[in-house]
Amino acid sequence: MTCEFKILESKNIHLVVPLVEKLNDYKVSAEVLESRFIEMTKQNYECAVICDNNKIIGVSGLWYCTRHYSGKSVEPDHVYIDESYRGKGIGKAFFNWIYSYVKDKGCETIELNTYVSNPSSHKFYYNEGFRILGFHFLKNV
Repeated sequence: MTCEFKILESKNIHLVVPLVEKLNDYKVSAEVLESRFIEMTKQNYECAVICDNNKIIGVSGLWYCTRHYSGKSVEPDHVYIDESYRGKGIGKAFFNWIYSYVKDKGCETIELNTYVSNPSSHKFYYNEGFRILGFHFLKNV
């Protein structure tokens, strides 16, 4: 199988909403997600996708910032690959593409969060060489 990895044009951001809905177990409506994604494209955000014959089968947001402890950094966010494509090495290939892409943009480090309820992602990130530095906290205001 040959997949294409690319950055999605901002005008097409709505195309990732169905995958992100699945990632979040449909807890956030498509309308809210689309509105949020439109807002995100106006910030330090890009959306990388995996395509199989022009069908989007995977997604990862890329948030850019500079941190005092790690330099120019990127945070892959809402990483999701359609269930029928998992276990085929696509995630590893996608992250290898991301590593190369962000390094070319001058990034020194990659940081990410993953849901505590997603142990298969923990195993994947450990195998990719990520290490746990702390906890991610969230509070609604």
